[in-house]
Amino acid sequence: MIRIPPWRCLTCRVSVIKTGKRRLDYTFHFVDVWTARDELLDGAWLTIRLSAVSMILSLLVAVVGAFGRTSGPKWVQRLVAAYVEFIRNTPFLVQVFVIFFGLPGIGIRLEANTGALIAMVLNGSAYTIEIVRAGIEAISHGQVEAAIALGLHRVQVFRKVVLPQALRAVFAPLGSQFILLMLNSSIVSVISADELTAAAQDIQSRTFRSFEVYIVTIGIYLVLSLSFSGVFALLNRAFFPRLEAR
Repeated sequence: MIRIPPWRCLTCRVSVIKTGKRRLDYTFHFVDVWTARDELLDGAWLTIRLSAVSMILSLLVAVVGAFGRTSGPKWVQRLVAAYVEFIRNTPFLVQVFVIFFGLPGIGIRLEANTGALIAMVLNGSAYTIEIVRAGIEAISHGQVEAAIALGLHRVQVFRKVVLPQALRAVFAPLGSQFILLMLNSSIVSVISADELTAAAQDIQSRTFRSFEVYIVTIGIYLVLSLSFSGVFALLNRAFFPRLEAR
């Protein structure tokens, strides 16, 4: 006989009394959610992968964009500024629709996960550009002039002097932005990307256990957020002291 742990068969009857006469009862059953745990884990794993890749690519795009915004020619500065304003002032959901449903109109068809990744990178990089730019502008201009006086090229000054200090100054807001990007990945479920929220919706449509499914999903997102926060804290302690030592 197979014994099932009590927490896997958790049931709870909730009663809400109205007007002293009518009462609404609901019984929670988490067994169906436990049965579909592999789907939730697969969705969570895809969420982690999408988030991690989009964070890295967003940061790379943001570094290039911030350099162009602060040190590039006027036309580059205006182009980057227009991109940032356009992305930041339009809904992420509409951006996802344009990429996944709009691009096929001009002959570009993307898989759901690929379209989700592109949308997350485009959206995340616009916000990250402004964060990195703020860090760059916080660096003393005297350090730049001293580096140029030592014979460093403009790009070398940015890469070796400005960027490390700028990233250290804005690491906390960068971490918060990346966690928000991970949470926003739930929106790409509308194009059937196989991430956590899409998996939860599939389970709910079969079991009709909305409370149970989404309570567990919220718990998974909370664990992911705390995990990413821990990773960023470790990176902050491990990476930036080395930059200072150099």
